[in-house]
Amino acid sequence: MVKKLLLLLVLHLSLTAFGQLGGRATYQFLNLVSSPKQAALGGKVLTDQSYDPASGLFNPASINLNMDNQLSLNYVNYLADVNYGTVSYAYEYDRRIQVIHAGVTYVNYGTFQGFDERGNATSDFSGGEVAFSVGYAYNIPRTDFFIGANAKLISSKLEEYTSLGGAVDLGFLYVNDDLDLNIGGVVRNIGTQFTAYDVTYERLPLEVDFGISQKLEHVPLRWHFILENLQNWNIAFANPARETSDLSGSTTSENINFFDEALRHMIFATELFPDKGFTIRLGYNVRRAEELRIIDQRSFAGLSAGFSIKFNKLRLSYSYARYNSAASSGFFGLNIDLR
Repeated sequence: MVKKLLLLLVLHLSLTAFGQLGGRATYQFLNLVSSPKQAALGGKVLTDQSYDPASGLFNPASINLNMDNQLSLNYVNYLADVNYGTVSYAYEYDRRIQVIHAGVTYVNYGTFQGFDERGNATSDFSGGEVAFSVGYAYNIPRTDFFIGANAKLISSKLEEYTSLGGAVDLGFLYVNDDLDLNIGGVVRNIGTQFTAYDVTYERLPLEVDFGISQKLEHVPLRWHFILENLQNWNIAFANPARETSDLSGSTTSENINFFDEALRHMIFATELFPDKGFTIRLGYNVRRAEELRIIDQRSFAGLSAGFSIKFNKLRLSYSYARYNSAASSGFFGLNIDLR
C-alpha cells in the first residue's frame, strides 16, 4: 500500500514545470497552464484581456465583457496516460454585475499496476484531481484598473486516499488603451485542505506572478514579459549531472549566482498578428530551459510555439512544448462563440 501511494505521489509532484518547485505543496495541478495560448507563450500569461475565457482561470482580473457566451475546451496528453484539460465559460449577467466566469480544471493520472511490499501483484488503481472555480472581475470606477477573484473547490483521489480543499486566486490588471499596454499580477491558491489524504495537512502551491504585455503601434506583434514564482527567490538548484572534476579527483558543483536565480524567474513571449483570424505564438521559459537542459545535446528545452485559426464562430488553437526530457506535448484547444 505504501509503495502504491508513493508511486502516485511522485507522479503527482512531477507536474511542476508550470508552477512551484515540487515536493513543497499538494494539489500541484492547480498551476498547470489553462490553454494552448498560454502554453505557447511560455506558460503563465497574465495580461490577456481577450475573448478567451480560459485566461480567467489563471488571472481572474482578465475576465471581461468580450468573454460573454464564450466556451473554451482545452486538452493535452502530458505524458503516457497522464491527461489533463480545462473547460471554462463566461456569461454577462447584466450591465451592473457584468460577467460571471466558471471553469473546471482536471488531471487524470491513468491506471497503475499495484504491488504489495513483497512485490506481489495486487489490483490496479488510478488517480485523478479536479478543481471547480467561479470568478468575477471588477473595474474600479474612473480608472484603468481591474481586480478579480476566483474561488475554487478542489477534489483529489490518489489510489484509495482522497482529499478535499478550497482556494482563492486574487489578481489585478491595468489596461492602458492609448499605449496598448497591459500590466497584471496574481496571487494564486490562497487556501487550505479541508480533509487530508491521511493525517498530515499539507500546504497548497501558493504562487505569485507578474506580467507585462504591449502591442506595437506599427507592427502586428504583441510582446509579453512574465516574472514567475515571485513568492520564492531560490528556485534554481545545482544539477549533479553538471559537476566537473579536476585531475586530482576533486569535484566542483554547478555555480548558481544572483543572475542565474533572476533569469529563472523570467518568461519571454511574442504573438504575431494577435488580433487577426490567424495568430502565431512563440515563448521561452528560462527556468524550464535550464532544468531540462542536457549537456552537449541540443534539446530546444524552454521553447514553445503555437498558432490559432478562426473559422466563423469557432477558433482552433494548438501549442507544442517540452515539459520533460522524455517527450514533448501537444495542447489542443477549441473556443466556441455561443452568441
